[in-house]
Amino acid sequence: MTEPTRIPAPAGVAPAAAYTHVVMGTGRFVAVSDQLPLDEHGELVGPGDPAAQAHQVFENLRRCLAAAGATFDDVVKLTYFVTDMAHMPAVRAARETHIPSDRLPAASAVQVAALISPDFLMEIEAYAVLAE
Repeated sequence: MTEPTRIPAPAGVAPAAAYTHVVMGTGRFVAVSDQLPLDEHGELVGPGDPAAQAHQVFENLRRCLAAAGATFDDVVKLTYFVTDMAHMPAVRAARETHIPSDRLPAASAVQVAALISPDFLMEIEAYAVLAE
């Protein structure tokens, strides 16, 4: 498998602390829709608990990636949608259990007014590239 190329600090751009500025890959593109903090039965995990919700969302991302033959090693971009930026430390902690700090993908974090249900504190989408 060809490893994605990560450029954490392009010339003239300040280094990022919690993501990689540029990630390049060649091969098959995989898009994983926003994942919610729902268990396999569609039940909410961790009402009001950003850490529990983030853990479940990353587990759902892992399962979706596996269904495509991918792992977090193949992820080139994550997008976080949170109802409060105060949830980002919990999101980062959950991410760290799946993605080592030297393999961080490109990322965006967006605070939104609401998600599909007021019980959801976050949803996260992923893009991955698999070697041909």
